Amino acid sequence: MALDVAPLTPMSLEMLLDRIAFEFETRNRIFDLPTGRFWQPADDIDLSFEFLGRPAATPVGPAAGPHSQMAQNIVLAWLGGSRLFELKTVQVLDDLEIGRPCIDMQTIGYNIEWSQELTVPESLDEYVKASMIVEMLRGWEPLRDHVGADPGPHVFDMSVGYDLAGIQTPKVAAFIEGMHNASAAVERLRTEIDPDGPFGAFRDMAFTTALSNTITLSTFHGCPPDEIEAITKHLIDDHDIDVIVKLNPTLLGHDRVDEIVHQRLGYDYVQLVPEAFDDDLQFDRGIELIDELSSYAADRGHRFGIKLTNTLVVANHKGFMPDDPMYLSGPPLHVLATALLDALATALPGKFMLPGHDGAVMVSFSAGITKENLADALAMGVNPTTICTDLLKPGGYGRLAPMLRTLTDAVGDAGCTDLGSYRAHRLEAAQAAGHRDVVAEHLDHVLGADLGTYHLTGNEKLPRSVDHTLEMWGCVACNFCVTVCPNDAFFKLPTQGLEGVEGRQQYLVFSELCNECGNCLTFCPEEGDPALVKPRLYLDEARFAAAEGPRFLVTPGEPHTAVAAGGADGELDRLITLLNADEGLPLPPSV
Repeated sequence: MALDVAPLTPMSLEMLLDRIAFEFETRNRIFDLPTGRFWQPADDIDLSFEFLGRPAATPVGPAAGPHSQMAQNIVLAWLGGSRLFELKTVQVLDDLEIGRPCIDMQTIGYNIEWSQELTVPESLDEYVKASMIVEMLRGWEPLRDHVGADPGPHVFDMSVGYDLAGIQTPKVAAFIEGMHNASAAVERLRTEIDPDGPFGAFRDMAFTTALSNTITLSTFHGCPPDEIEAITKHLIDDHDIDVIVKLNPTLLGHDRVDEIVHQRLGYDYVQLVPEAFDDDLQFDRGIELIDELSSYAADRGHRFGIKLTNTLVVANHKGFMPDDPMYLSGPPLHVLATALLDALATALPGKFMLPGHDGAVMVSFSAGITKENLADALAMGVNPTTICTDLLKPGGYGRLAPMLRTLTDAVGDAGCTDLGSYRAHRLEAAQAAGHRDVVAEHLDHVLGADLGTYHLTGNEKLPRSVDHTLEMWGCVACNFCVTVCPNDAFFKLPTQGLEGVEGRQQYLVFSELCNECGNCLTFCPEEGDPALVKPRLYLDEARFAAAEGPRFLVTPGEPHTAVAAGGADGELDRLITLLNADEGLPLPPSV
């Protein structure tokens, strides 16, 4: 269903804070994430690193994508243990019409969404809200037992694109400067903190106003090298910014990508797009660009890095998403990104900030990171590893803490106490085994001993399904719609003991937080789209009026009330019973 209105309506800071406190008190969760999935660092293992010279307590976080667009997304990632946030890419065109569905995680991972879905000013507000909430949660006493007395520092990294003309516009320039100095937004949003509410003690807090002074430049696909150079220099000179340039896997060249994807990994059905290789940055020019821009930044007292990699442009052979081309991610992209890092390290020895190279150019990494390969990827020396595809699988943000626990165990099992010593240990072992460095070792591993993890045969199993049509009330209660939604649009309510309501629990959706990305549709075992079939709740009257189909306008209060439209009138009594149960609508009556 095409959206006739803005795809997302963010919750206010006041409502987000009320929801946090109410959920924590009534169900021991925050934005549906149980406290058992909050990250608490080990006392004896230090996972911190420096991102362009800025300290961050863990080396993971959401990539610029669906998990770093809205305030609750970022807070969820922080609770899970993220300490580096690559914020959703902002560009001058902020009224895009993105086809729906736009995400397909059925097997490896594809998408057709590539930029922010909020206006540029809304994006700034979301990032400021997220920053303020995280600062409050750091000092919120009820949370101390779950995240530790000192959760450690975090970094917000901006992402902008996709051409110099757009980045130079007053709109995008104001966003960058607003992230540099968010004083005005902080003071405006501060008034939404209820002085008598659970976070009232923080109303006069000296919130951070310098939210970010780093940018990961999204070159996307087809951005000319001269444009990349000009944008980077503009950001350094005009905005006093440290810059990371995100590179595309096409840098490997068509033949090498074809060899890896088709011959080595077996994805015969993946159709490469030759024009993407012709239009993108070429390897030799990329080497020149890295060399030139790193020197340009250093001469001006700035840091420079690269990121591997963007998604891979492929033809849309599936038809699940409406646009062509689409962009591949997940396991095969991990192999491509590792191969590209190996090629770059070979071509520019001593240039990169990698064990055994000791250069000055930081390498950030985002390609098919999972709990199983996180420790090996970080051993290569990349800082950090950002994640998207894996967080779109069942478990969602709850997959972060297990990743970090596995990493902690790997560091400890190696007899180390921090990432630096762990990397030194891994380098020594790799060289003793005859490898140039850990990058070469990891590439050999993913194309050899661990090939099955990345090969088609290890990634062709479809999500489970049952032969039953999804209904508004009642389902297999797998909870997938809650965990795979990056925006936390879905929530579940227990129903045992409620008169006239069957089943163990029911699932509902805050429609204003749902952009119909399709991820719940992919993983729902039943036949139907949960975003359209499950009870669709609205809090905004204008959005409710503009929508179509069965839906409910909810008025939080004591008791909660609602009105129905689109043929949902017969379900109103059951909905109101649910919303007013002991563990009902996850918003307090005061909202």
